[in-house]
This record gives sequence, C-alpha cells and structure tokens, in this order.
Amino acid sequence: MQLREDVIERPDGSQGIYSYIEKPDFALIVPVERDGFYLVEQYRYPVSHRSWEFPQGTLPGRKDAEPEALARQELAEETGLRAGRLERLGHLYPAKGMSSQAFTVFVADQLEAGEHSREHEEQDMRQDWFSRFEVEDMIRRGAITDDSTIAAYLLYWLSMKKPADE
Repeated sequence: MQLREDVIERPDGSQGIYSYIEKPDFALIVPVERDGFYLVEQYRYPVSHRSWEFPQGTLPGRKDAEPEALARQELAEETGLRAGRLERLGHLYPAKGMSSQAFTVFVADQLEAGEHSREHEEQDMRQDWFSRFEVEDMIRRGAITDDSTIAAYLLYWLSMKKPADE
C-alpha cells in the first residue's frame, strides 16, 4: 500500500492536494452451494471487530495476477474450497474517493472441499455455510457490514434475475 499526494488543478484553475491510497486490486468470491453461501469471519483491526464476509484478497507483496487465477487462489487459501466453475459478475471500486483499489466479483459453484492454506494474518479466520435467508437477515441486522460483500451479493442477486422478472 502507498499513500499518494498529488498536486491537482480544479475546474476553476485553483490548485490543491489530493491524497489517496494505492493498493492492488483484489478478487472477491461468492461461493454458492445448496441455495446458500460460504462466508469467512475474521477480526478486522481498523474497525476493532470480527466480520463475516465473502472470501476475498490480493497477492502478497503487491504482486499482480489475472483476476480469475487470484479468485481461485483466494477461495482455496481461505476456505479450502475449489471451484469447478467461476463466473465473473462485475468490477467495482469499494472506496474510490480515497483509494485506487478495485475488485472483481466472481460466483463459484461446483465446489469441492479441501484443506485451506491461510496466511499467517488469517490464523483466526473461520468459515461457515449460511442459507440465502440467513445471509439476507445478517445484512438486514448489521451482522454483515463489509461493503464489498454486500455489493457482491447484490450483483449475484441481479445475475439470478431473468429480464422477464423486471
């Protein structure tokens, strides 16, 4: 991660400083099985609480990877699940007013269980399966507060709607 401060010129010609964070893009995976989803829970230091989220992450050391390869790696690393099929749902910016970071959302199905290989920082992570109704209830009551997870869930839900449903 890098903090940048750029000198900018506003539309009226005045100058200013725009500060923002440069971080590598990440992949977020919506693992679907039996009309439900696998979520991971971990402690998020900046907000001082544990958080249920869809698996997501970047490569260490600001390395770059194709989004699909990164999604497969993150899913296996955090959950032990391997996706028989990945479908790209979209590309979003979680905090475009303060960061250049973006993420690609994938839905994963045809899942096979395996051993996870979590990073050292993820040692307190746990995972569980939740029905669609449980996930929606968790969002409603504020048990899921990760904006990327909620945005990905909306993309997933919209991808399931047929045009005739509108």
